Amino acid sequence: RRIATLARDIGKCYGDDELSIITVLNGSMVFLGELLHRLPMPTRLDTVVGRSYGTRTTSSGRVRISRQWQLSLKGRHVLLVDDILDTGLTLKRICDRIRREHPASLRTCVLLDKPTRRTVDLQPDFVGFTIPDKFVVGYGLDFAERYRNLPYIAVLKPQIYRARP
Repeated sequence: RRIATLARDIGKCYGDDELSIITVLNGSMVFLGELLHRLPMPTRLDTVVGRSYGTRTTSSGRVRISRQWQLSLKGRHVLLVDDILDTGLTLKRICDRIRREHPASLRTCVLLDKPTRRTVDLQPDFVGFTIPDKFVVGYGLDFAERYRNLPYIAVLKPQIYRARP
């Protein structure tokens, strides 16, 4: 239900204007799939791969963008979609790159927001759920590329990620 509400909110914001959606892989795939077919406006879709976690449970502080979108974003309404916003480093870096292309507008949409972890000045425009500072997996979110396929979001027990070499 929450994703349907997000789609309605996004629809109210953009009306009938075409929306260019850039989604951050791999984590946002499940969320985007649910969101995309509920959006009322025409859309164009592309992806970006940006990481700051690797196989850890905390951000490394360094963002690596290994694949950038191919769509032209100049003069377009852009919605950047991600699974989770915590430190904000990855999303801010991607937003900065998008702004270099001079879009008509740029907004962000995240399934989960962890505001207590934020290290940069970035507030998402559309938020599914605000969550506490716990490491979560499932519904596309992973730990070391595992647990993405869980059909729900769960808190990963610390003994699982602390036991990892």
